[in-house]
Amino acid sequence: MLVYNKDTMETHTEKVRKPEENEVVWIRLRNPEPAETTFVLHDLLESHHLLVEDAIKLNQRPKMDRYKNNIFISFFTIDEQCKPLEIAIVVGSNYVVTIFKDDIPVLDSLYDELQRAEGKMKYPAQILYYIMDRCVDDYVQIIDHIEDTVEQWEEAIHNDPYANISSEVFKLKRLTHGLRRTFIEERSILGSISHQNFPYSSPEADVYFVDIFDHISRVVDSIDSFRDSLTGLLEMQISMKADRMNETMKTLTIFSTIFLPLSFVVGLYGMNFKIIPELRWDFGYVYVWGVILSLVIGMILFFKKKKWI
Repeated sequence: MLVYNKDTMETHTEKVRKPEENEVVWIRLRNPEPAETTFVLHDLLESHHLLVEDAIKLNQRPKMDRYKNNIFISFFTIDEQCKPLEIAIVVGSNYVVTIFKDDIPVLDSLYDELQRAEGKMKYPAQILYYIMDRCVDDYVQIIDHIEDTVEQWEEAIHNDPYANISSEVFKLKRLTHGLRRTFIEERSILGSISHQNFPYSSPEADVYFVDIFDHISRVVDSIDSFRDSLTGLLEMQISMKADRMNETMKTLTIFSTIFLPLSFVVGLYGMNFKIIPELRWDFGYVYVWGVILSLVIGMILFFKKKKWI
């Protein structure tokens, strides 16, 4: 665990133990056994059995539960594949305990930073702020990645309406739906922390949680806009496909219309009657070609005048 001594204002690491009155500690439990979690939370820190149960299961949605001796917070970070990773955070009068299953680089880098820097663990809420701030910063990076992806898809659809991206769009829509639900609940937690006199903190610390609240609110707004953009992408692709199909049908219709009277002419003179007056004309064949060409040219000029071609 990481220990900050208020008297000497020094930070160092020790084996897990119960913190003293003049200390603020951060205990990290990475994929612990249930017995280890129970020992730390129940035996050392005298936490409520419901809190211990939630910390062992690690299958909570974002929430904040207040108990007599401490507060339990379920918060999430996002990995490179946009998969939410749960962090159980227990905040007490002079300690913060984080329990998580998978490796979380955000916590590792923060742990190393607090170990090197002095004076960043003066009270438990300060550690909580750093953890939440790093998690929300990762959200912003994910939002930037989603924005770039949506722009690439827009360009791809504009260049080729038949681009095969609909399945990817649906996957991203489902992903953003799940992320939005998580972010909305975490925003409620941050709102409670910043507006309800969060214990284990100092009065001037509320402004920092308000700052995180603003950041995650912008993330939620971006998620909402992306969901609308993804729906618009599918609608745009369908519309452009319909336009392309209409153009194709228009071209085929024009050709069919041009050849329709020609088919009538050749069909008329292809009838097997004994007496057809034009058969005895010396230049009947040329006359028929003249009629055919006149029809073709006349229809093309007519279509151009109507701006159909």
